[in-house]
Amino acid sequence: MDPGALRDALTVVAGVGTGVLSAAFGVGGAVVSTPAIRLLGASAHVAIGTTLPSILPGAASGTARYAREGLIDRRAIAWTTPAGLAASVGGSLLSEVVPGKGHWLMILTAALLGFTAWRMARPTDEPVLTAAESDVEMSPRSRSIPARRDTPLLLIAIGIGAGLLSGLLGVGGGIVMVPAFTELAGIPLKTAIASSLACVGLFAIPGTITHALLGGIDWRIAVALSLGVIPGARLGAAVAIRTGDARLRRAVALFLGAIAVIYAAGEIAALGR
Repeated sequence: MDPGALRDALTVVAGVGTGVLSAAFGVGGAVVSTPAIRLLGASAHVAIGTTLPSILPGAASGTARYAREGLIDRRAIAWTTPAGLAASVGGSLLSEVVPGKGHWLMILTAALLGFTAWRMARPTDEPVLTAAESDVEMSPRSRSIPARRDTPLLLIAIGIGAGLLSGLLGVGGGIVMVPAFTELAGIPLKTAIASSLACVGLFAIPGTITHALLGGIDWRIAVALSLGVIPGARLGAAVAIRTGDARLRRAVALFLGAIAVIYAAGEIAALGR
């Protein structure tokens, strides 16, 4: 599609969907924005670079909404982000030397996502601290608190895994961080989504700078995406905040499962060519 008012309007619509998805599930949203702007005429190379500038304002908008509810875990962000940034550079370099052009690695990633989605869809049986086990009087809302295992070493490992896969396979770090925060670190789901969203925004900064220096960003498309992403992210965060934990957990599991199927089908088809 040629540049013009119609393409700009459709790009804004794609941005709204991207923002809702990114804030509701704590991911970058590129699973929506990249194919959307490809359909609107952007080349594959430009599409990858152009989605990055819209991630930061969308993540900032959604993170601000979560921060108002006290759902940001600054400690998790502080340990995860530096490791993720360093690992994303290493992953980008490894992508040039790992055999198989990333197809088998992507299939493995899809399998891990599918397994995680299955685990998240099951009723949780996490060990909890109850009021009967504590000398402190607790409100009914806080009588069941998931056990936390978010040690610095584990958070660094999560950052490395998210950054490595992000750089190596071009997948958003959020699809790794959200299940890792919840399943491995024991961080409550809404806090995991909020903190992952903040990390994703920070992860996008070096990529944006790199692609901008290489001339791989269509700024007209990027601005139109951002105009939709910012309100979309606030909407997505508001929806997640108001959704019950069990229902949100099922929604995240369904989202991860769908992404796993899409990734696996695409890569298996590519291997069959």
